[in-house]
Amino acid sequence: MKLEVLKNKCTSCVKCTLSTTRNNVVFGRGNPDSNLFVIGEGPGQQEDEQGLAFVGRSGKMLDDIFLSVGIDTNKDCYISNIVKCRPPDNRKPLINEVSECMPWLTQQINLVKPNIIVLAGSTAVESYLGIKKPISQLRGSWIIKEDIKYMPIFHPSYLLRNPSKEKGKPKWLTLEDIKKVKKEL
Repeated sequence: MKLEVLKNKCTSCVKCTLSTTRNNVVFGRGNPDSNLFVIGEGPGQQEDEQGLAFVGRSGKMLDDIFLSVGIDTNKDCYISNIVKCRPPDNRKPLINEVSECMPWLTQQINLVKPNIIVLAGSTAVESYLGIKKPISQLRGSWIIKEDIKYMPIFHPSYLLRNPSKEKGKPKWLTLEDIKKVKKEL
């Protein structure tokens, strides 16, 4: 199955209640032939309105950090989320919403076949890898499962709330994490 066919099927999904409040299914964006896949939590308002992943303030932050090490998020990676529809009031996705949406993400990853997956935030790490630890303990270290290298990072929305670039601060640490990703690519 091609990614476009999967996207068309996903846009008509009504498996959970998120389908009743969405404007658009936010399937993903970027290069499906890339070795790098980025997984976030779920769409925000801008993403829901535009139907594209990581296009709001958090997306711009993500783009800027990746671009600072020479990774263009539209050409050098593919970006998606744990859930494809915006949770009301940007709340964390519920367990049933994650479980209903996970097959879409799993199929996306199987079609893209990345070597490296960046997990943005603890919800992405917990939902996809089942690891329930604070992102501050996980970020910056490779997790290897089934021949894929996973790099947990702080979610860009957290970096917007903690904008200091000072050494040791979240934004500086995230840049260091993405440098590891670039080196691995």
